[in-house]
Amino acid sequence: MIYPILKNIFAFIEMMTEGGLLAFRVGQKVVYPSHGVTVVEKIEDGRIDETEQTFYHLRLLSNDSKVMVPKTNLDLVGLRPLCGISEIRALFRLLRDGNIDTYKDWKGRYKQNLDKMKTGSLSEVAEVLKNLRLVSAKKSLSFREKKMYERAKYFIVSEVAHVKSIAEENADKQVERALLTGMDKRNKKKAGQVA
Repeated sequence: MIYPILKNIFAFIEMMTEGGLLAFRVGQKVVYPSHGVTVVEKIEDGRIDETEQTFYHLRLLSNDSKVMVPKTNLDLVGLRPLCGISEIRALFRLLRDGNIDTYKDWKGRYKQNLDKMKTGSLSEVAEVLKNLRLVSAKKSLSFREKKMYERAKYFIVSEVAHVKSIAEENADKQVERALLTGMDKRNKKKAGQVA
C-alpha cells in the first residue's frame, strides 16, 4: 500500500528537480533572500563570459526591479519556493513566543543578525525582527539596524501576504500583533523573575 505513495513522492521530487537543482516554472512566486517575494518571468539560455547557461529572470514584487539568476547558482543565492500555510502558522507562534535573543555588543548583534538575514529562512528573519524590536523598545536603533529591521519586517510581511492571499497592510497588522504579544510575554516573564 505504501509503495504507490512513495512512487508518487519520488515522481514529484523528480519533477521539481533537474539534476539535483531546484526547478521553478514561469509565473511561480519564489523568495529571494534579502529581497523578498519575486516572480519567475522567464527561463532562458544565455551566455556570460563565453559560458552558456540557463537563467531565471525574476521580477522583485517590492519595486518591480529585475534580476537574472543562473540556474547553477540557485542554492548559492538561496532562492526558494514560497513557504506553506503550516510554516506561516509556525512563524506566528515564533513571533508570539516571547523568547528573544539579546546581545550586549551591538557589533556582534549586527553581524549575527546580518548572517541570519542572508539565509532567507523565515524563522531566522523572524529572530532578527524580534531581536531588533526588543532593542528598539530600549533605545534608538542605529541607521543600519533600522534598515535591517525594515527589511526583515517587509520580508516577513510580503511572504505572509502572498501565502495567505491577503493585502500587505493586513499581513503587517497580523505581524505587528504577534510581535506585541511576544514582547508582552517576555515582559511578564521578566517581571515574574524579578518578583
